[in-house]
Amino acid sequence: MTMYASAIERRFGDGGPSADGVADDEFIRRVMARKTVRRFSDTMPDERLLDLLVAAALSASAKSDFQQASILRVSEPGKRAAIGALFPSMPWIGVSPVFFVFLGDARRLQRIGELRQKPVRNGTLEGFFNASIDAALAMQTMILCAESAGLGVCPISVIRNEIDKIAAILKLPDLVFPVAGLCLGYPQGEGHVSLRLPRGATTHRDSYDDSALPAAIDDYDRRRDARHAIPKDQQRANAEFGEAAFYGWSEDKARQAAKAEGAAFPPYLRSHGFTFD
Repeated sequence: MTMYASAIERRFGDGGPSADGVADDEFIRRVMARKTVRRFSDTMPDERLLDLLVAAALSASAKSDFQQASILRVSEPGKRAAIGALFPSMPWIGVSPVFFVFLGDARRLQRIGELRQKPVRNGTLEGFFNASIDAALAMQTMILCAESAGLGVCPISVIRNEIDKIAAILKLPDLVFPVAGLCLGYPQGEGHVSLRLPRGATTHRDSYDDSALPAAIDDYDRRRDARHAIPKDQQRANAEFGEAAFYGWSEDKARQAAKAEGAAFPPYLRSHGFTFD
């Protein structure tokens, strides 16, 4: 039995890595056991810790050292309330002690080109992609560092669904866009570890092969339902799809994805400097 066994079982159930013979590493165990937090205590984290977490986030890898991530902390009460009001079903957005927005910043590199009199046009697909990944890497780095310091977090991608209003509240210029928000604070309550897809569905070697996906998803649905069944009153779009006798993770996610989110995001980007050439 390895030091990782409990964390592996909670995260993957059957089929997780054995980790036999692997030296114990507390950080890896923390990552394996991490949880999303949506209920926070009223205690405000120390400002020096928050500043350190921002510095840690900006220490993440960056494509070609272009450093196209920016981090915006929303602390003004009126702005917090305005953002929270856009998403009433997610009250933690407005009330978490700290709220950051991680920005893909393709503007800065283009401005640097202008300063150095070089023809940089960064509204391309490559520019958008690189800035998005830089921001995502910075956010994930902050998540892991914050959790290591005893804090809890909840990433908020839904802000892109109200991109026009969010951009106005935050006064975002052209070529700067939100990748996600991040609620942060000390957890109130334990929460639970979310069971992940079986490794056979997500891990490949030498070539991609999803021929076993149907059986893997069916098995995962049953095991996840045994741990955290989705109540009947939380089935999505029953008027369109009907009530399911068995409503597993895959049914829930298929219904969610069938109702595409973020319709306002592409036109916003195209009207604010991105050509995606």
